[in-house]
Amino acid sequence: MGDTSHHNGMGDITKCPVMHGANTETQKNVMDWWPNALNLDILHQHDTKTDPLGNEFNYQEELKKLDVAALKQDLHNLMTDSQEWWPADWGHYGGLMIRMAWHSAGSYRISDGRGGGGTGNLRFAPLNSWPDNVSLDKARRLLWPIKKKYGNKVSWADLIILAGTMAYESMGLKTFGFAFGREDIWGPEKDTYWGAEKEWLAPSDERYDNVDKPETMENPLAAVQMGLIYVNPEGVNGKQDPLKTAAQVRETFKRMAMNDEETVALTAGGHTVGKTHGNGDASLLGPDPEGAPVEQQGFGWANPTNTGKGKYAVTSGLEGAWTTEPTKWDNGFFEMLFKHEWKSVKSPAGANQWEPVDIKEEDRPVDVEDPSIRHNPMMTDADMAMKMDPIYREISLKYMNDFDAFSDAFARAWFKLTHRDMGPKACYFGPDVPEEDLLWQDPVPSGNTDYDVSAVKKKIADSGLSIGEMVSTAWDSARTFRGSDRRGGANGARIRLAPQKDWEGNEPEKLQKVLSKLEPIATEFGISIADTIVLAGSVGIEKAAKAAGMNVEVPFAPGRGDATDEMTDVESFEPLEPLADGYRNWLKKDYVVSPEELMLDKTQLLGLTAPEMTVLVGGMRVLDTNYGGTKHGVFTDKPGVLSNDFFVNLTDMNYKWEPADKGTYNIVDRASGNVKWTATRMDLVFGSNSILRAYAELYAQDDNKEKMVQDFIKAWTKVMNADRFDL
Repeated sequence: MGDTSHHNGMGDITKCPVMHGANTETQKNVMDWWPNALNLDILHQHDTKTDPLGNEFNYQEELKKLDVAALKQDLHNLMTDSQEWWPADWGHYGGLMIRMAWHSAGSYRISDGRGGGGTGNLRFAPLNSWPDNVSLDKARRLLWPIKKKYGNKVSWADLIILAGTMAYESMGLKTFGFAFGREDIWGPEKDTYWGAEKEWLAPSDERYDNVDKPETMENPLAAVQMGLIYVNPEGVNGKQDPLKTAAQVRETFKRMAMNDEETVALTAGGHTVGKTHGNGDASLLGPDPEGAPVEQQGFGWANPTNTGKGKYAVTSGLEGAWTTEPTKWDNGFFEMLFKHEWKSVKSPAGANQWEPVDIKEEDRPVDVEDPSIRHNPMMTDADMAMKMDPIYREISLKYMNDFDAFSDAFARAWFKLTHRDMGPKACYFGPDVPEEDLLWQDPVPSGNTDYDVSAVKKKIADSGLSIGEMVSTAWDSARTFRGSDRRGGANGARIRLAPQKDWEGNEPEKLQKVLSKLEPIATEFGISIADTIVLAGSVGIEKAAKAAGMNVEVPFAPGRGDATDEMTDVESFEPLEPLADGYRNWLKKDYVVSPEELMLDKTQLLGLTAPEMTVLVGGMRVLDTNYGGTKHGVFTDKPGVLSNDFFVNLTDMNYKWEPADKGTYNIVDRASGNVKWTATRMDLVFGSNSILRAYAELYAQDDNKEKMVQDFIKAWTKVMNADRFDL
């Protein structure tokens, strides 16, 4: 069907019966025609209709049926069960499985909590076809018989990470533990921004203001180039300079929530086993999995060099092992790094790498296929950084002289790397969950559940706090939640601790006034401040609904606890600070990204849909919860009443909308010419965007006043309970 029409053999020209480009880029989609329109796709992904397991499937219940010991044994057996179609280096798949788990988990970044191995996203584009992930399609296919055997009782996301952990265990590392609980997605993640580059491995300069200042890398990115997990192993933009690379490593790992000691442990531990692959011409590799022909059945990067596998495999283009015994957990990385001088060489694939100037024959690793042949070890530019950077060098020497300390540091760092995006321990399952509470898990103690909720609510109602104060404080406490890595939220009441109590978006002066009223109530009833804050929001909403003529009760689940300063890693919470909040009509400053796009991003992190966003914004406007008490978007003459006035007046054609100044707009009465209300883009988008307007019109209908209130309460409760993994 190369043309839009063809002859039918009888002289007639007939139209092709299939719409060209229906599922490809050959046909423009809506956003191609109108690229400046607000794209709501970020809120529509992973629809339940695309999940073949259905709404009734409960992964936690399936996990209870899993024979964990048998699964771990099968993975141990797999490590040394070399397959002819993709043979294991030295007869052990450990290095390959570790790389797969690492590259799955290592895409996590702390700035927005996105990436990571918590969803099995390595199965889909773009990650399944990243240049840095060459050959990981083979690793997943090696796991398929085990996934097939255990079926729904173990997700791909859990299996991928467990395979890497068992690989280390099989090679001698005492691992720190493992937790099941990662649930699979069934399509690409459209919410994760990987960079603006239009080609793979574009120069680093494209994502830095100044490539010599790594801290200028564009947020929320962490990897230095499009298609890499971390840094370029050949050096900054492929030019060897270990000290410059060290600076990029430090910034990249910091953005992945790792400190210097963890960075050294992970770098060395990751390169204690396995090898790089570059024994061939990388330019000859076939297309990646997403671009490969159908007969390759999901495999990519076909390699025509000799057998194209084993000793002739090509992935990164660098070639060689780091240690003498690459299938054994030992201190070989540090010993090799510090006991030799190194020189720059080219791999067979032409990549820049480092090899020892002089090395004993017995210290050279053997060939992956023929043990009678030995090769020089190699180091990447990032490995050399562990020796050249003064801070990394000191840590490396400490680990070289204390193997037990290194092993423990790596085991803990590996556990953090592979579990950082899972959230608190309440999300962990299985017999190998460590008992130790770790600071990066954001621990929160259990709270009291046995108390008279009605009595507490009455006390709050009599406190003198306004509806806006109660609702906005509860919202500010809960809005920090990120579904991406399950951090933040109302549980723990960290809004009263540093750094949150001083965040500009939390209006510190007003916050302290509200807390001064709520904290004595929490003390009087012996309950958490966290529960009290959320209950105050419920009281405010119920008061506002009653003023609208509806008696409602906001669902409430007691049991939140209060975190302490000792339980709170201040630095790791800084990326959770809101820089904008469309729900409270606030921007800290002007950004390149539009206010409405920032609102969509926050909505997606909260796990809300577009209708839920619409009803929450409309409700919070009339509840008078705007930041600083501004009146933008408060389209009602009865602020503090939970009505559908926002939607009624937004869609009322008796008004017209005119730009004012500094991103604000006037809502003008057509008859009198008087300004009735003011608005921001975050208000007017609900009337200008065709999809959002459809929702706004629904809630503006005369017969949907009660529906608007009920939907608002459902969405509100969803946000308040987003971090209640104990429910």
